[in-house]
Amino acid sequence: MSEETAAAETKKPAGIKGFLEEFKEFAIKGNAIDMAVGIIVGGAFNKIVTSLVNDIVMPPIGMILGNVDFTDLKYVLQAAKPGVEEVVNEAGEVVTAAVAEVPEVAIRYGAFCNTIIEFLITALTVFIVVKAATSMAKARSAAAAK
Repeated sequence: MSEETAAAETKKPAGIKGFLEEFKEFAIKGNAIDMAVGIIVGGAFNKIVTSLVNDIVMPPIGMILGNVDFTDLKYVLQAAKPGVEEVVNEAGEVVTAAVAEVPEVAIRYGAFCNTIIEFLITALTVFIVVKAATSMAKARSAAAAK
């Protein structure tokens, strides 16, 4: 088979029809389905890791450090200002007036610590899974070579 004939056979139709054909091939392949399953399982795993950090790991650490709740650790740059303010009206009376509430501005380093720990647990778990999958693949290829 000449190079021109091979190139003509592998050429896809142009335009929308070609795009849809390529998408169909991609979606039907196992890789797309595997990826979708991986994303869904990863999302569920993220919830487990978050719960592990917030409900299992951090409470004992907080207790050891003097009953500290890490989610509450923050450095306040500007305190919140309530949406009510006392003002003096034209008659000289003190009245309350509705004003826009200003939310607290803070650096939440405790929540950041929780996120770092979540990341480390997730990274360690992914490392262990990839290492196990790699060693299983090596064992299979070694067994197939024998």
